[in-house]
Amino acid sequence: MCGIAGLFLKNPALEPRLGVLMANMLTVLTERGPDSAGFAIYGEAIPGQVKFTVRVDAEFNVQSLVAGLGTAVSRHDDHVVVSVSIEQEAEVRAFLDKHPALTVVSAGRRMTLFKGVGQPEEVSTRFGLSAMSGTHGIGHTRMATESAVTTEAAHPFSTGADQCLVHNGSLSNHNDVRRGLIREGIKFATQNDTEVAAGYLSCKLREGARLDEALTSALDDLDGFYNFVVGTESGFGVLRDPISCKPAVMAETEDYVAFASEYRALVGLPGIEVARLFEPEPAKVYFWERAA
Repeated sequence: MCGIAGLFLKNPALEPRLGVLMANMLTVLTERGPDSAGFAIYGEAIPGQVKFTVRVDAEFNVQSLVAGLGTAVSRHDDHVVVSVSIEQEAEVRAFLDKHPALTVVSAGRRMTLFKGVGQPEEVSTRFGLSAMSGTHGIGHTRMATESAVTTEAAHPFSTGADQCLVHNGSLSNHNDVRRGLIREGIKFATQNDTEVAAGYLSCKLREGARLDEALTSALDDLDGFYNFVVGTESGFGVLRDPISCKPAVMAETEDYVAFASEYRALVGLPGIEVARLFEPEPAKVYFWERAA
């Protein structure tokens, strides 16, 4: 079944609690996806710098990475976050991509992304989600029905700077869409259909579309049944396919917007008793954006 959670904060006073709130939402969804879990958090940007989230092999000496790049590294279990100047971005990306013991999970000014095999509470604890702050985040708990239980196949998927996507459902035309996106220069690390959806949005955003416009285009170009929750540096979007057979519920208050695969994942949010609760309509784009 898989489970999805997303939280977009309107009230800056809640930003130090983002990680705690996200961790609680994911833990509630354990039964929907006990095989693997992951999350993306949009935190504070460092002026003039870009962050890479990198998964490292168990035998890799992280200190050699620090020495090779000449920069500080923040370690989170088997992931590290590397911050470098924008001027170094291309050089560092080339170094990371060619190193056999390193896998770039995401890149961007504000986003860090962590995922792994295990139940949501375990994965959240391993990576220190509860200690993270930020403006918005998305998460996923996976039940692998069509592929192996691996970190590579876990969600979220990121195919563009500060952009990621989680997905509950199945795309029927993802192989055809993948071939077209590869011709447009989009790169894929797995055969997962969710990564294709992320790549599709990356392509549209690269062409100049806003997130809501890219999601609207997806209704014509992506076939299947799905719930999408998407994050960008400043935006948060939700889309259900025209049939909408997958469950979804949203809550909105003056302080936040939240999405979950079921209501019980929302009950721990502050002020939920006065929230506007609603089920997202089929084929309707929901989109929120904050000032850059």
